[in-house]
Amino acid sequence: MQSLIQDYKKYKWFITFSGKTVIGGKNALQNDELLKKVISLSESTQIMHTSSPGSPFSVILTPLKKITRQDIEECAIFTACFSQAWKAGKSKSNVDIFNSSQLNKEKNMKAGMWKVTGKVQRISVPLKLALTHQQGILRAVPEKTLKNFKNRICTIIPGKIDKKDLFVKIALEEFSFTQEEFLAALPAGGSKIVT
Repeated sequence: MQSLIQDYKKYKWFITFSGKTVIGGKNALQNDELLKKVISLSESTQIMHTSSPGSPFSVILTPLKKITRQDIEECAIFTACFSQAWKAGKSKSNVDIFNSSQLNKEKNMKAGMWKVTGKVQRISVPLKLALTHQQGILRAVPEKTLKNFKNRICTIIPGKIDKKDLFVKIALEEFSFTQEEFLAALPAGGSKIVT
């Protein structure tokens, strides 16, 4: 698990309120790469994916017994927000929760597709993120992740404002991040700023 924690910045990522690293694939090939690494670990880990296709497989990089209910909720919101649900402008999405030991990749499966066996927990979560800095990098994280709302730049939900237009609107506030960093932090699709 340590090697995954060291490489976390190559994936979609954030740090939970309790300090746990969450990573998710940026595309189907990266999802496959990530899950193959996770399955090879000696300990089973918590995995999430939206109930519908088109989301990262997200992994909480900590042993199962150390994961809290809030860690699960934060990871589920993150997973849903970086899925096709955001691009589609939905306000909520269903997320499936299971363990890495339940995953299997059959030979004929396309990139990014995996079979899950056994019991799967499903929760519905809102699509809402706060922009903040984590590890010195701009991140879009679940609001529950913030320890101090003074560190919140703004809160966003799915909307019709293009990411580049949103950058111009937020950059007027003179925050210290580049357009490239801003575009990389946000989910695909339009957004709307909320208070």
